[in-house]
Amino acid sequence: MEVRLASAPAPGRENEDIAFAAAGLVGVLDGVTAHATLDSGCLHGPAWYVQRLAGHLLRRGVTSAAAPLAQTLAEAIELVRDDHGGGCDLNHPNTPAATVTLLRTHGDEADYLVLCDSPLVIDRGSGAELITDDRFTEAVAPLRAKALAGDVPIGSNEHAQRIRAARLGQQELVNRPDGYWIAAANPEAAAHAVEGSVPLHGTGALRRAALLTDGASCIVDQFGLLDWSQLLDLLTDKGPQELIDRVRAAEAADGDGYTRPRYKRHDDATAAICLFD
Repeated sequence: MEVRLASAPAPGRENEDIAFAAAGLVGVLDGVTAHATLDSGCLHGPAWYVQRLAGHLLRRGVTSAAAPLAQTLAEAIELVRDDHGGGCDLNHPNTPAATVTLLRTHGDEADYLVLCDSPLVIDRGSGAELITDDRFTEAVAPLRAKALAGDVPIGSNEHAQRIRAARLGQQELVNRPDGYWIAAANPEAAAHAVEGSVPLHGTGALRRAALLTDGASCIVDQFGLLDWSQLLDLLTDKGPQELIDRVRAAEAADGDGYTRPRYKRHDDATAAICLFD
C-alpha cells in the first residue's frame, strides 16, 4: 500500500485536522472547532485532542494490529481521557471531539471505520463507492437549515449568531442514540462507528481509497466541482495538496458564502490517498 497525505489549516488558524500512516494503518481526524462564546468545560482544545487521539491510535494500531478497529478506537479514547488530567469536565457536551476515519490492511483484507462526517471513498474496479456515517448530517439538518439560509454573509454578526444557535442545539445531539456519535470522552462512541472490510485480492479487490475531512470532501459534496471518481483520479494523478489547493480556490471564489452557505469561510482540509497493486 502506497499512502500520500496532505493537511492544511484554514488560513491564519491552527490546524485541527490530522492525518497519519504507519504499520498498515491510515487515519484522518477532524477536530470540532470550539465556538469562541461557548464553554467546553475543558482546559484543552481540539488541536490538542486530535494530536493525542492520533498518537494513541498509532501506538495501539502497532501493538494490537489484529484488534478490531472499534476496539482500538475505544482504547485510544480512554487513554485520552487519562491525558486530560483532573481539571476538565469530560461530561460537558462541548468537550473536545473529533471525527475519525481509519483504514487498515490486515491479511487479505482492508478494514475500515468511519465515525461522524469524514468520508471514505473506495475504488474496487467498478467506480467510486462512498462510505459515510450519515447520522451527523441527518441529526443536524434542521439546525443547519436555519443557520445557513444564505441571506447573510459569512463573518457578519447575524451569521455568527445563527452559528452559535446551531452549536447550542447541537449540544443536545452529541453521542446520543437519537443524535450522532463522535470521538470525544466516551469510549462507547467507537461501538457506533460504521465498519466493514474489503478484499485486497481477487474479484472486487481494493484498488484505491481516499480518507477525507469535510474540509476536503466539500469540493464534491458542497461545491460540486468534482464527482467522487474524479476526486480519486485527482488524488491519484496530482496528489492531495492539489485537491486542497482547489478547495482553497473554491472557498475564495465564494468568500461571502452566498452561493455555498457554510459555517466558515475556510476550513482545515486533509486528504489521504491509498494506492494498492
